[in-house]
Amino acid sequence: MTKVKVGVAGYGVIGQRLADGVALQNDMELVGIADVAPTLSIRALAERGMPYRLFLAAQDNTSKFTELGIPVSGTIEDLIGQVDVMLDATSAGIGKKNKKLYEKYGVRAVFQGGEKHDIADVFFHGCANYEKGIGKDYLKLTSCNTTGLIRAVDCLDRSFGIEQVAVTIIRRSADPGDTHRGVVDLALVEPVPNHQAKDLMLIMPHVKATGFLVHVPTTHGHIITVVATPKSDVKLDQVLSEFKKHPRIRVVKIADGFNSNAALFRYARNLGNPRGDMYEISIFEETIGFSGKDIIFALNVPQEAVVVPETMDGVRACTKMQAVKDDALVLTNKYLGIE
Repeated sequence: MTKVKVGVAGYGVIGQRLADGVALQNDMELVGIADVAPTLSIRALAERGMPYRLFLAAQDNTSKFTELGIPVSGTIEDLIGQVDVMLDATSAGIGKKNKKLYEKYGVRAVFQGGEKHDIADVFFHGCANYEKGIGKDYLKLTSCNTTGLIRAVDCLDRSFGIEQVAVTIIRRSADPGDTHRGVVDLALVEPVPNHQAKDLMLIMPHVKATGFLVHVPTTHGHIITVVATPKSDVKLDQVLSEFKKHPRIRVVKIADGFNSNAALFRYARNLGNPRGDMYEISIFEETIGFSGKDIIFALNVPQEAVVVPETMDGVRACTKMQAVKDDALVLTNKYLGIE
């Protein structure tokens, strides 16, 4: 079996998880990762025995890696020249510069949610519009919040048809360790509509969406509440059944102790998941209900890892590994261990 060769640019919060995700895919080969400096993530990788080949995105920093004894396999251009597709997980704006290199070498790329939409041929979500990404050179993923939101709305839409949604996003202010972005002792409100609602409509143009967002001083996960208007009356057991059937949605009960973002993060660590990662969004069963005919529910988005499955889907789509969405998603889920 010929494996698709993949490289990862940026070995930060998302990049290190994408690298692990690719390494788990039996039909993909992780050629290497690229970064600019010996960050804590790179140092930890070195202490683990350097399981991934490292390429430098900034030659000026070569001496820093040498001093630390961290082996380097070449430049980022050396990496790009060996792959079929690059997963760009660099800081917002850097992907646009890197795209020139991808174009130079004729390499496809999948960008993360921080880049502007015009960087890509398709704004991509594996569950909702996989077919649009097939054979395209450049895909851009939705943000972590939008990825989780669309999973849930798409699940209901495919089963019952959804006319419109209104969402409230209670957003963690920063990833763990990002002290420079900390929001302390306040809840910071943004104007309506939030970008997640607007982005949902770009992926699912047949659904009207709006919502607002509140930043809160937490780090482990976002909480999203959703009010979804179905095209016909549905029952609670039907909604619950569809959520439970979705492989990338975990239905949890508050009564069982899943009463917070922190509880879910702790549970993921207890499961032995690396870094406490969880690929699935979690929907709190006791929050599923109705306001008139509208379906209401609340979900948790594990922001550090939630985009990994959809990124793997993106590799499958742009390189035409699978032409049928269900075939692609089943393989991604299987190799990531999502049941």
